[in-house]
Amino acid sequence: MSEYRVIGMVVAAFIAAGILSYLFTPPVKRFAHKIGAIDIPKDSRRMHKKPIPRLGGLAIFGGFLCAILLFGQLDQTMLCVLLGATIIVALGIFDDVLALGAKLKFVVQIIAAAIPVCVGDLQIKLFTNLNPFSDEPFFHLGILAIPVTIIWIVGITNAVNLIDGLDGLAVGVSSIAAITMLAVALLTGNMAIAITMAALAGACIGFMPYNLNPAKIFMGDTGSTFLGYMLATVSIMGLFKFYAVISFAVPFLILGLPIFDTANAIIRRVAAGRSPMSPDRGHVHHKLIDMGFNQKQAVAILYAISATLGLTAVVLTSSGEVKAIVLLLAVLAAILVGACVIYGAEHWTKHAHAQEEECADPAGEQDVSALQESDTQKETKNDE
Repeated sequence: MSEYRVIGMVVAAFIAAGILSYLFTPPVKRFAHKIGAIDIPKDSRRMHKKPIPRLGGLAIFGGFLCAILLFGQLDQTMLCVLLGATIIVALGIFDDVLALGAKLKFVVQIIAAAIPVCVGDLQIKLFTNLNPFSDEPFFHLGILAIPVTIIWIVGITNAVNLIDGLDGLAVGVSSIAAITMLAVALLTGNMAIAITMAALAGACIGFMPYNLNPAKIFMGDTGSTFLGYMLATVSIMGLFKFYAVISFAVPFLILGLPIFDTANAIIRRVAAGRSPMSPDRGHVHHKLIDMGFNQKQAVAILYAISATLGLTAVVLTSSGEVKAIVLLLAVLAAILVGACVIYGAEHWTKHAHAQEEECADPAGEQDVSALQESDTQKETKNDE
């Protein structure tokens, strides 16, 4: 296949998915109203103030699927991935309408992940060997390949779902991740992944006009879990295998924001003695809102972080090993500093509020009230 034909198919898949996703969204919105898939703001975790339909992921899935059927390479592995994605979307529809329990969703997600792993042979069989004294660049997982791959797919599926807390956040971060994987696939000559990611990015971007603040429709679990599932499975197709020294780093960088937010959520909830699956208002986007940023500013900050991580992943695929490792260490240091700034600012804000409350003098307020009452009594006597 010639280079120009490949580029043409990538562009065609991107445009087709974008247009179809954009056109599918209004009827999906009407369908969501009809079946009662509405997100009602009933707790402090939700940033919107009025009920909004939440089945928009169905439009993203429709645009992506049509583009893949037209331009994609449908081998056994890809068919298994699409079957698993269809199960994830069906689960998301039921969840957006009926609010299913976490355990049931977890079981179905494992089944959907096991289809490409066990039937399509989509497995993380090799992992970068971190032992500096070994001559082998890779560590062979052997029998652990199946459980490790399923954990990766289910983990990323839920990670993208967890960051879906602000208008346009999850779909934008997923778009950046898909475009990054598209660039990496083009650099490494993996045309099947390039076309798939072009279709996914186009479907996300086609939906974004309806999802940016103020959102007219949410993509719901239907969209967030589908995007997480696709990013997780496609990352296994090539990103874990192409570069001996840093093969583990590229997919982790591309999906760095949802991975960090999910790991932080699990540690935070377990440390508080709660279930890792219990919802709370401690995600990164919540912290940015609490620091005083509005929704658009918080989303822009997280877009910038995702884009920086994505650009770093692209550079890692095209630089020498020493430069790649130095760049990776620099990015990790920047992430650490950023995390410290966010959490430090939150702690400082709470501390400042506490000091302000302590400085408030209740006795002084009582004295003022007493003086006001005394003045009132004097005025009354004078009137008499």
